[in-house]
This record gives sequence, structure tokens and C-alpha cells, in this order.
Amino acid sequence: MRSARFRRTPRASAVTLVSAMTLTALAACGTSSSDNEGGGTSQATGSADASAPLDPKTKVSITIDCMPPAAKAAELKEWKEDVAAFNKIYPNVTIEGRSTPGQCLEPPRFTAMLKAKSQPDVFYTYFTDLPQVLSEDGATDISAYVSDKTVPGLKDIDPNVLGTLKKDGKLYGLPTSNYTMGLLINRKLFKDAGLNPDAPPRTWDEVRAAAKKIAGLGNGVAGFGEYSAGNTGGWHFTAQMYSLGGDVVDASGKKAAFNGELGKQLAKNLHAMRWEDDSMGKTQLLQWGDLQKQIATDKLGMFLAAPDDITYMVQQLGAKYDNFGMGPIPGGKNTLAGGNGYMIKKGISPDKVKAGIAWLNFKFTTVGKGQFDWARTKSDDLPVGLPQPNFWLNDSKKTDDASRTANATMPVANFKAFMDNPVAGKAEPPKAQEIYKVLDNVMSGILTNKDADVDKLLSTAESQVNQVLANQ
Repeated sequence: MRSARFRRTPRASAVTLVSAMTLTALAACGTSSSDNEGGGTSQATGSADASAPLDPKTKVSITIDCMPPAAKAAELKEWKEDVAAFNKIYPNVTIEGRSTPGQCLEPPRFTAMLKAKSQPDVFYTYFTDLPQVLSEDGATDISAYVSDKTVPGLKDIDPNVLGTLKKDGKLYGLPTSNYTMGLLINRKLFKDAGLNPDAPPRTWDEVRAAAKKIAGLGNGVAGFGEYSAGNTGGWHFTAQMYSLGGDVVDASGKKAAFNGELGKQLAKNLHAMRWEDDSMGKTQLLQWGDLQKQIATDKLGMFLAAPDDITYMVQQLGAKYDNFGMGPIPGGKNTLAGGNGYMIKKGISPDKVKAGIAWLNFKFTTVGKGQFDWARTKSDDLPVGLPQPNFWLNDSKKTDDASRTANATMPVANFKAFMDNPVAGKAEPPKAQEIYKVLDNVMSGILTNKDADVDKLLSTAESQVNQVLANQ
């Protein structure tokens, strides 16, 4: 679950020892500047104007988080290529890449890093990390450094995405990827049940009807799946509330908002699907990874997910891209959104800040280059065609979509319903993980107890969430 912590947690150990791998891109003359963790040294020859791009004559060294590890050979190859290409523009910038085993970022390591002020000059974060970073005074306000001169594609980045990296009007990072949740379907089971896989359900009533038909196939097949453990149940409860136009926390951020008509509608619908329709399967208390295994083995018809779940199932579970499709989240009022980006360490020199922004622009926010060089991605046998990252608007979106489609390694038509019917993304609530833990109890109660008292489950959760919010 990229939006919270679950995308990194299932695929990595809870505690990871940081190892540093260094990729040194030396200046054309063969020299490099010295550096250290506390800000280092640089020879500043550039303009004092923060909004001006870094002067190519400036000699500076920066550390960059999340260089791909050796185990990801294709991704590491592309990183090295991008550093070499970047150094043709900025020959005096030394890039020191840092890599960690397994996932790039785990919560314990991230928290410890911030507290110790040991983060790299340019460090990786999830959108939800901003409050924690700011509470530790860990990131530079880059508002003055980011302009159409330093990030030419800035005008075409979705302002809602940039907004997740802002606080009180100040910008603290640049995005590298984002996602919104939709309805992931198994196309084979849809066809077997007489349903149209090119037109996934658009309402929760349609989901219920389709789930009954798919479950009717028998042989242990479930029509619709949901999480109810490991904080993932609360995560999906939130996504469903958003889809209906509701909230989990009110606008003040201080009071629970789910114990009302919409929350009861959500809970009662799931309870009916589980116990009246028997369309959700008998195995419950599921969390991230469980539903992926079920749908990848043709035992589940649909569940809420982000598109990159499909890549995980293909690469890790041996599934085929052709067997999956996506539609917008049922209800369509809002959808849970998330993503990641990079922030720049507070206290480093202005030249380091400029160099960091120049690298982020080259690698992550330039259509046709870096991560958006889809022709190269395809030639390196990496997946192309998922509708992510999807933070571009206007001409940049048209250009990127065309290249992504032209170089696709998967049937992009399977995502047409998702792409053609975008739903507004909405960020996670404050204290998300603590709230999700509470809401797990609602989901598990509904899905494991036929006689569950929905009103009591929601009322109890409301009191507990209000206590969580009172302790902010």
C-alpha cells in the first residue's frame, strides 16, 4: 500500500541495515568536490538568484537517496546512464547514490534517520511523510528554487499532486510518482461469469451484483475481496468512504466523520455481501498480499487497488498482464490518492539545493527523459503501460501518454475505463496508521461475525478515533 506504509512493508524486513553504495560521477576534468553528511563543501560560482538554474561551472557534491540496488540490474543501469547524461549538462556535479537492501524506505529507518539528521542531501519520502519531516525540521523550503527555469515542466504538474508536498504555501519536495485507487478485476472470471471486462462496475450496487455472479462460478472463487487486518482494513474502509463522498476525519482534523449514514451504508453493504450473498469468500482477516495471490490464481474477481499491484503480481506471482483490467473506484465521488517524491535536507548549501533540484528535474520531472523515457524502459525489459505516474496535465500528459502507449509491454486497453473516467484523488487522513488500526476492527467485525452489530462497531471506532485525534 504505497499510500501508507504497506507497499514497502510486505516486501521488506521490518528493520533494515542501511548500506551505502556509491556511484561517483566525476567531472570531465577528473576532479570532484569533497562532501560530508552535515552539508559538506562546495565551490559556489553560480548566481545568487535562487530561482536561476545551477551554473554548470559550479563544483558541488550531493548525496541522493534510493539508488537502485545491484539486484535491480536494469534500474541500476538506467540510473548510471542518467547520471552520465546529467553530467554532460553539469560536469562539475558529483552524484553519490545511496542504496538500501530490499525496499528503499522503511518506517523505523526513516524515523531514526530524521531524528539523527542523517538523511541524504536529497531524500526519498511518501506524500504522507511531510508532517513527520517538518516536525523534525528536516526539509528545505524549496519554493524560491523551483520555477519554470529550474523545472520547465512545472506548469504541467497537477497542482493537487504538488499540493501534497506543500505546507502553509511552502513547497518542500518534488513528486516522482503518484497513484489513485480503482477497481482491479480478473478479466477471465468476468468473462466466465458473463460480465463485460471492458466495463467494470461503476457503483457499489453493481459491484455487489457482479460479485454474486462471479462467486456463482463455484470452485472456491470469490467475487469481491477486502482487507481486515494489519491496518489494511482501515485503509480500504477509508477508500470506500471517499468513494461515496464521505470522510473519515472532519475538516478540522480533530473529529471522526465516518459514523453516519455513509459509514453505515458502507458497512451494511459489505456485511450483506459477506453473509447474505456469500460472495466474498470464507477466508477473512486478509491483508496486503493476500488478495493479490487470490486474483492472480483466478480465485478472486475484483478488489480495490492501485494499478501497480498488477506489476507486482506479474513479476512476483507469475501472473499475466492480459488477465487484469481496471475501472474507476465504484461510487466515483473521490478516491484515495498517494505517491512519493524527494525532499532536500535542511541546512545544506544553496548550491547543493540547486544541484538537487537539477537532478530531480532531469531524472523525474522531464517528459521523455529519465523515468519517462519509455522507449528505454521497454528496451530494458521493464514494464511499460501502467497509468502511473499520472501527475501530468495538458501537453505534457498528451506527449507522455502517447509514448507510454507506443512502447507498452502490456495491453493498455485493459485500463481504458480507469483512464477515461478519472476520479479526484484525496489524501489520507491525519494520524492515518493509528486510525486504520482502529478501523480494522470494524472491517474484521463485519467480515468475521454474521451477527455483527454495525452501529456498535462504528460507535466504538468513532470514540477510539476521536481519542487518537485528541492526542495529536
